[in-house]
Amino acid sequence: MPAQQQGMLQNLPVFRALVYNTHGGTDPRGSAQLSVCCSGYCQQNAVLVPVLFPQDKQKEEDQFDNLEKHTQWGIDVLEKYIKFVKERTEIELSYAKQLRNLSKKYQPKKNSKEEEEYRYTSTRAFLATLNEMNDYAGQHEVISENMTSLIIGELTRYVQELKQERKSHFHDGRKAQQHIETCWKQLEASKRRFERDCKEADRAQQYFEKMDADINVTKADVEKARQQAQLRHQMAEDSKAEYSSTLQKFNSEQHDHYYTHIPNIFQKIQEMEERRIVRIGESMKTFADVDRQVIPIIGKCLDEITKAAESVDHKNDSQMVIEAFKSGFEPPGDVDFEDFTQPMKRTVSESSLSNSRGDGKYEPKFGGKSKGKLWPFIKKNKGAGPEDFSNLPPEQRRKKLQQKVDELNKDIQKEMDQRDALTKMKDVYIKNPQMGDAASVDHRLSELEQNIEKLRLEVQKFEGWLAEVEGRLPSRTEQARRQSGLYEAQNTSAVNSCAQDRESPDGSYTEEQSQETEMKVPATDFDDEFDDEEPLPTIGTCKALYTFEGQNEGTISVAEGEMLYVIEEDKGDGWTRIRRNEDEEGYVPTSYVEVYLDKNAKDGYKSLQKISE
Repeated sequence: MPAQQQGMLQNLPVFRALVYNTHGGTDPRGSAQLSVCCSGYCQQNAVLVPVLFPQDKQKEEDQFDNLEKHTQWGIDVLEKYIKFVKERTEIELSYAKQLRNLSKKYQPKKNSKEEEEYRYTSTRAFLATLNEMNDYAGQHEVISENMTSLIIGELTRYVQELKQERKSHFHDGRKAQQHIETCWKQLEASKRRFERDCKEADRAQQYFEKMDADINVTKADVEKARQQAQLRHQMAEDSKAEYSSTLQKFNSEQHDHYYTHIPNIFQKIQEMEERRIVRIGESMKTFADVDRQVIPIIGKCLDEITKAAESVDHKNDSQMVIEAFKSGFEPPGDVDFEDFTQPMKRTVSESSLSNSRGDGKYEPKFGGKSKGKLWPFIKKNKGAGPEDFSNLPPEQRRKKLQQKVDELNKDIQKEMDQRDALTKMKDVYIKNPQMGDAASVDHRLSELEQNIEKLRLEVQKFEGWLAEVEGRLPSRTEQARRQSGLYEAQNTSAVNSCAQDRESPDGSYTEEQSQETEMKVPATDFDDEFDDEEPLPTIGTCKALYTFEGQNEGTISVAEGEMLYVIEEDKGDGWTRIRRNEDEEGYVPTSYVEVYLDKNAKDGYKSLQKISE
């Protein structure tokens, strides 16, 4: 191989050098090499034929096969990476969905008691955590969306383009191989024809020389042999010229094939493969960048969770619990000493907290006027309760009234909004009669006005009761009252607990579960024994601290500041029996009155009660 061609070979790219990676780096096809194909005529004319090695052609095909397998492997790697990213996006979506479901599962239900519990700082912090987790899940959805669009979508399109480009390059390579093989076959045919003509010329020359040396052959036969030899020589010369031309053409085609066409094809394949490698590297970088982009937002979500956790105030929560369940009742008084040294039957102290009904006896009510009526503290069916919530303790009643006023004001606002909307619609109908009849909304406007008026009357009624209750409660700032009305809800369990400690005279509440069933005292002669009895003696006086509406059976109504007589002390059930005159007596909540007991009268009453027993 010439030195210039060897220098060119050293500068070939990697894939192009694959063509010449045989025979110690030399090119057996670099120039037109001819070999002697026959003796005699061919030796005289020094005709050479090209030397092509079949193993070189096989090695070229092997290199194409290797490159084809390698590029297919590269496409498989790319598709495998696409599948990996796709599964990652599915995991992100599944994780985000699970986080959203978790956040939704623990969200408070609207218009439920659970929603009221989220007024405390600790539960509000938990609610903030749920909301932030929802946003946290959204960032994982963003990761999935960005990876789908920036990696999966782009690489999928690129793989399709890469397959088409690869197919085109290998098609060109196969086509170039077929072309050089066709040229090689043409050269082989020309060589065989030249070889045949040379052999024919040799035989004709030998026959002529034999005929010329034979004395027995006629001169005409010798001349005929000479002409035949010249004809064969001419045919050999023509085959030589044709073979030489075909050889030059093949050498040119072979040079272009191994130094231009195949190297260019290999160069394109190499560039294609390098672009694939660069592309998958860029996709991996994008894979990391997509995650990195949402890290600040995820960090912000975590910061908000930390901020919510730091906002938890145990003192504030404790104060809210106190405000929510404060009853307004005064603590009970001291328990009186019961003297068991007296040789008489033990009686139950009036101030004892024990239940006097545990022995199964019915307590007669002195001064009763009708037979067969329910005695105090015997349970009867409880209705819906008074409208003004007078059956509740003062503080709980105030909260209920405030809540009712707020609800009514919201209803009024809603009705007013509807009225304003209909009024505007009516104005539009008046200005544009084609849009509708203005008289069609008059009936609805009239109904709304009536509803608003009814609601305002209700608000006035409840505000009056609220003012009455707030006037009796200890002084409160306006801000504290508003906060209590807006943020504190009635706790049913607290009311029930309070009800267990404070029984009403009509049996609305009871302490023992065994008395949950309705009981009635049969009208017997036992009632008649006390119809003519003297009324109970007074054991002291009392002053009404608040107004009490005695709407239930066995209770008595009192006005604030009114002075009355005490005829029976609180026995631990939260009720005191009082008398206004000979015909009016009943029970009032102990916390509503201030009792002044007469020591002598009290001792006499106890003695009388023991004797009667």
